[in-house]
Amino acid sequence: MAFRVNIDANGVAELTLDNPPVNALGRDALFALARKLEELGRDANVRVVVIDAAGKGFQCGVDVKELAKDGSLIVDVNRGCYEVFAAIYDCPVPVISAVHGFCLGGGIGIAGSSDFVLASDDATFGLPEIDRGAMGAATHAMRMFGMQEARRMLLTGEPIGAAEAFRLGGLLKVVPRAQLRDEALALATKIAAKSPRAVRAAKASLNGIELIEPKNSYRFEQGFTLELYTSRDSQEARDAFVEKRDAKF
Repeated sequence: MAFRVNIDANGVAELTLDNPPVNALGRDALFALARKLEELGRDANVRVVVIDAAGKGFQCGVDVKELAKDGSLIVDVNRGCYEVFAAIYDCPVPVISAVHGFCLGGGIGIAGSSDFVLASDDATFGLPEIDRGAMGAATHAMRMFGMQEARRMLLTGEPIGAAEAFRLGGLLKVVPRAQLRDEALALATKIAAKSPRAVRAAKASLNGIELIEPKNSYRFEQGFTLELYTSRDSQEARDAFVEKRDAKF
C-alpha cells in the first residue's frame, strides 16, 4: 500500500504517503487513495484529515516509469489523478497538507486541492511535466500561487522554494521540518474541537464561493495532457527521462 492511515481520539485522520523512493503514485495507488479519502469523508468519527508523507519528500506525481512501460495507462492515470484531487476538494471535512522536501506535479494537485497547506522550510514546489512530455496540476498551482507564477512554473519547469511559496500566498505557514507534523496536527486538533456540523457547513460554503471551480478547470487541462501524451515529442521526453539523457526535439 502506498499510504497508511491513523485516526486519533480527536477525530484527526492522518494519511501518510509512503511509497519509496519518491512517493510516486501509479494507477492502482491513485484509485486506492481516492477511495480512502472518500471513505474518510463519510466517516462520522473523522473531523479533519491531514495528508503528510514519509521519506525525503512529499510527493512527486504519477509513476512515470509505469507509464513508460505501458503508455495505454495514461487514460486511467488521468482519471486517477482527477479522482484523488476531487476527493480532497470535495471531502466534507477540512484537509490539511503538510509538505516537506519536494512537491512536484501531482503533489501540487494534492496540496492545491487542500483547505490548508503547511510546509517545512526545505520544501520546494514545481511542475516539471513540460520536460516529461506531459502537463498537469497548473490549475492547482494557480489556486495556490496566482496566474503569473503558475504560468512560469508550467512553461519553464522550474520550482520555487517554501519562502517564495509563502510570499505568494500558497502556504499558511512555513516551519522547521522537525516541527511540521506537530504544527499540522495542532491545527487539525483545533478545528476538530469545533462543532462538526458547523465545520462541514463552513467548508461547503467556502467551496461554493470559489470564483473558479478547480475540478472543471483541471478536467479541461487534462484534455491537453492526453493530446500531448500521444505525440512524438512526448514519447521522446519520456524516453529521455527514463534513459537519463537530454531530450531531442
